[in-house]
Amino acid sequence: MNIPRHRSALLAVAGTALVLSLTACQSDGDSASSATPEATVAATAVSAQPAGGKGTGTSGATGPAEAARSTGSKDSAGSTGSTGSSGSSGTTGSTGSTGERASASAPLCTAGDVTVRAATQDGPPYTHLVLTARNTSHHACRLTGFPHIQFLESHKQDVPAVGKSKPATPVVLTAGAPAYALVKLSDGGIDEDTEPVSAFSVMLEGDPTVIAVTAPGGEGIAVDPAKALTGYWTPELRNGADDF
Repeated sequence: MNIPRHRSALLAVAGTALVLSLTACQSDGDSASSATPEATVAATAVSAQPAGGKGTGTSGATGPAEAARSTGSKDSAGSTGSTGSSGSSGTTGSTGSTGERASASAPLCTAGDVTVRAATQDGPPYTHLVLTARNTSHHACRLTGFPHIQFLESHKQDVPAVGKSKPATPVVLTAGAPAYALVKLSDGGIDEDTEPVSAFSVMLEGDPTVIAVTAPGGEGIAVDPAKALTGYWTPELRNGADDF
């Protein structure tokens, strides 16, 4: 009689323990399932805040962008400054103008500075010469005015100069540079009063030294003293101003 009661008591205790364990498991499952939505909501809230543009995460994201923009503005300002400094280096132009003034103040060319040669222009009848004065010195010099030419011993007057051929600025010859002057000999007519010339004299402005120039061609040139004209020294022959 005692043994069946003892078994009944043990079964009762075991049942109670089983009920308690099931209750505990159910409560744990309920708490776990109830915690999951909260965690999800919290995660959703955290991830949503940066997209909303508010909160700590947003200010942190905005900070680098603003820093980048401010850095960019500094860089652009810096580049502008450098451009300005390069622009200021353009004052080299003033050096160039100084160089021009120095060239304009170069000494007058003398007979010892240049070599003068004559060549016929166009074909027969040869009515014009081109005089070339080349600076054979080692320094710059100014070739002003026109060549003072005398073709014949019987005519001591200089050949008249054509005013329209005068250049606007002084002709400055660097070492080795040439200048030109167009010279009219005659009109090329058959009945003109021309004389043969194998050599003639040229003087430069400001220098009384006589330069002997050999006439081009083996037979010399035919000159009409009444028709002869000369142009001014120029860096190059110009159409219009040198047509006479």
